[in-house]
Amino acid sequence: MPSSAPRTAARRLGAGKRLVLAATLVGLAAALTPGAAHAAPRLPVPYGLLPAVDNYFDRESSPPGANDWNCRPSAEHPEPVVLVHGSTATMAGNWQTMSPLLANNGYCVFALNYGIDPAAPAPLNLIPGTKSMRESSINELAPFVDRVLAATGAQKVNLVGHSEGTIMPRWYIKYGGGVDKVAKSVNLTPLNNGTRALGQALYAQALAALGVWDDAQLRAEAIGFGASLQMTAGSDYLAQVNSGDAYPAAIDYTFIMTRWDQVVVPHTSGMGPIAPNVTNIVLQDQCPFTLVDHAGVGGDAVAAQHILNALDPANRVPVDCFGRPRNG
Repeated sequence: MPSSAPRTAARRLGAGKRLVLAATLVGLAAALTPGAAHAAPRLPVPYGLLPAVDNYFDRESSPPGANDWNCRPSAEHPEPVVLVHGSTATMAGNWQTMSPLLANNGYCVFALNYGIDPAAPAPLNLIPGTKSMRESSINELAPFVDRVLAATGAQKVNLVGHSEGTIMPRWYIKYGGGVDKVAKSVNLTPLNNGTRALGQALYAQALAALGVWDDAQLRAEAIGFGASLQMTAGSDYLAQVNSGDAYPAAIDYTFIMTRWDQVVVPHTSGMGPIAPNVTNIVLQDQCPFTLVDHAGVGGDAVAAQHILNALDPANRVPVDCFGRPRNG
């Protein structure tokens, strides 16, 4: 009788080819499927101020890990994160650390540039975050959030903002329908009650005493520089966002401050009210050697740990004052 060994070997070889083919098809299908956020490759996460400085004037690029419009939120992180930059910054400059870190941790991440008024006199027509925050919130942030929700199929987003990006969205939440579209609002160096840096509040009081403060605010808005005066303690803008139900119970707020803030003065201006849905954090209360200022907080490892905990409180990790956050 002829030996069956060749046929057995052939069958084994055929089975092996089928297994390889099946594995290849599975891998190809996974690669072509609109990805849950956790399927993205691991991205480098730089820390410190230098990455922000290197990208400060980039008005075109998205930060690493952001604006993948094929991203689909995972069951662990069902709300996509929208990053909102600070005054004069860009999304590329502000979020070189947090954007890839959040993507690595399984979030769908999105970011926008806002607040540039092309009709403003030079150089204001080139600087982000200078236009009236009322206009930026309704005409730019609101449609961007709607686009994110439509693309991802999510019901709500989480907002992570820095500086102006903490107070501009509050207008959207209160007056632009955002209260029904935002689950969590996480805020770095917030401006809830404005700033008194460089004597801004004193100038505002002097102008008010002369009866021209309201006119000054309107004129600043007209030339595309409204945001600066709106962030000043005592502005009409702040009075409006802080009136009535200023921190709706449907949204979880986290306010992260640094004692070394030289822009938001005093840093306690960022405090939210004592309420079940509000968490106030001063970085140095737990980590006194965190010597980070207003601009540097966006690339700070301790602040990043607090952000991850605020977005995912069910999996909160103790903050390591000398370590870095989990990276996926």
